Amino acid sequence: MKYKLIAIDMDGTLLNSNNQISKKNREIIFKAINKGIHIVLATGRILKSALQYWESMELSSPIIACNGAIISSGNGQDIIYENPIGIESCKKVIELAEEYGIYYHFYDKDTFYTREPNEELLRLYGYFEGELKENKINIEILESPLEVLDEKKPKVYKFIFIENNRDKLLDFRKKLNNIEGISTSSSWYNNIEVMKEGVSKGKGLEYLIERLNIDKSEIMVIGDNENDISMFKIAGLAVAMENGEDILKRIAHTITDTNNEDGVANAIEKYALNF
Repeated sequence: MKYKLIAIDMDGTLLNSNNQISKKNREIIFKAINKGIHIVLATGRILKSALQYWESMELSSPIIACNGAIISSGNGQDIIYENPIGIESCKKVIELAEEYGIYYHFYDKDTFYTREPNEELLRLYGYFEGELKENKINIEILESPLEVLDEKKPKVYKFIFIENNRDKLLDFRKKLNNIEGISTSSSWYNNIEVMKEGVSKGKGLEYLIERLNIDKSEIMVIGDNENDISMFKIAGLAVAMENGEDILKRIAHTITDTNNEDGVANAIEKYALNF
């Protein structure tokens, strides 16, 4: 099969444990681009964070950010699709988080809103203050999140909740699922992600391939976690990372090496370039 588009998750997939793109990953992706293959970053990250890596690889294809809630033509300015969470749903989500005492942050296109500064957690997810500022991402520390929603009415594309107490996190997710107008996912063992109902990386990818006139059988997807499942379900070839979650490996067509062993490059080389 000749693949026309490769959708690649970032954290745990394209990026190694140091949040870097390896030399081999860059070289093989460049070869794929030269063969006319669209390379699409499909991430849960805020758009401007994804844009940093997009620019470093000199990509030209669109970016799927915030788990599919927003798609940019690639330059970060031209938004070709967006589907933010409704304000009333946001309020209910925040009220529940406050009740549980769980850390959270949320963001629109270029602003990172956090209930309280938590440097360790921000660094863990690649959003430490230096990177945010470097990418011209606004940081807003919230004393009264509900007031901000009423006054600014931001377009909230995604919430992230972080909690190391697994039982508490699972119970919180069950309660979240009772809130109308949202959907939940996860990209790490101790987090929950909330988007508008119906939003997913897979839905974003479907929108994109229709726009590009590419058949589902002609797309290859590489990912590592639960929030990549929706893309795997529509992919002509679904490739899970060796370091990925078992839930994803079980539905993958094949498994590549880890994110620290050039798994992305090895998969593209084997299945797309050696065709």
